[in-house]
Amino acid sequence: MNGIHGILCIDKPEGFTSFDVVAKLRGIAKTRKIGHGGTLDPMATGVLPLFLGGATKACDRLPRQDKRYTATFRLGITTDTLDRTGTVLREREVSATLRDVEAAALAFVGKSSQLPPMYSAVQVNGVRLYDLARQGVEVQRTPREIEIHSITFLGGDPDTREYIIDIHCSKGTYVRSLCHDIGEKLGCGATLTALRRTLSCGFSLEHCVTLPEAQALADAGRLRERLLPVEAAFSALPRLELDREQSRLLQNGVRLDAAGLPGAQPGTLAVYGPGAVFLGLAKVQDGRVKVEKLFVREAVQ
Repeated sequence: MNGIHGILCIDKPEGFTSFDVVAKLRGIAKTRKIGHGGTLDPMATGVLPLFLGGATKACDRLPRQDKRYTATFRLGITTDTLDRTGTVLREREVSATLRDVEAAALAFVGKSSQLPPMYSAVQVNGVRLYDLARQGVEVQRTPREIEIHSITFLGGDPDTREYIIDIHCSKGTYVRSLCHDIGEKLGCGATLTALRRTLSCGFSLEHCVTLPEAQALADAGRLRERLLPVEAAFSALPRLELDREQSRLLQNGVRLDAAGLPGAQPGTLAVYGPGAVFLGLAKVQDGRVKVEKLFVREAVQ
């Protein structure tokens, strides 16, 4: 299956790290060149976009970085990892009602600063925080600017003290920390008990296959049929269509006059050549169209 290129969205199973999934797909797709669109904790499941072959060039250019999750958390318990996989540090009485929990969650909608948890992949002086945490070392961390676009309260059970919310948030948001903060706002603490990512990089669960399904497709020689083209990652961008000569010039690094190109609006554009061939990304600046990233190197025929 040499020369495989495109995007494959995997419904990540629980117990796998994102790197585990990448390693598994390297064997399934028979390719070493794979990147992914956003790390998921081993406990989490859901949308993990994988970029194969030449599509890896899209990983650092993705226009949609927002994420969506369905999160379940339990009130009254605090753990060192902020989720159910950790050691219980404290248990407290819970007096919050359904209305109290919903109000506490909605208070976090908007922009704010969030402190990355110690059990996270953030690096401090070249060392992952989770490696330091496992050694019992806690270091000072820098809060990060995040934005919670929306929180929808999906329900809960006062008897089990578990509640479910839908979260639409910016890249870099730690849902474990959010649930912990909701618990602290209620005065009883909380820990994440389940997490499912339902949207990442513009891709949803509808785009996903499971690892067994990917293996079955590969065994049948049909994995390519399930791949999304790399341009699917840029469908949210304005589209610029060029003729053959314009495409050739742009591919050779020539800056085109934006005034004569319909659709050449300021900002980053998804550029297509004759036959709707996706060429790559370009930016309109100072009245000129210049290349940002090419995905097709050969001349358009």
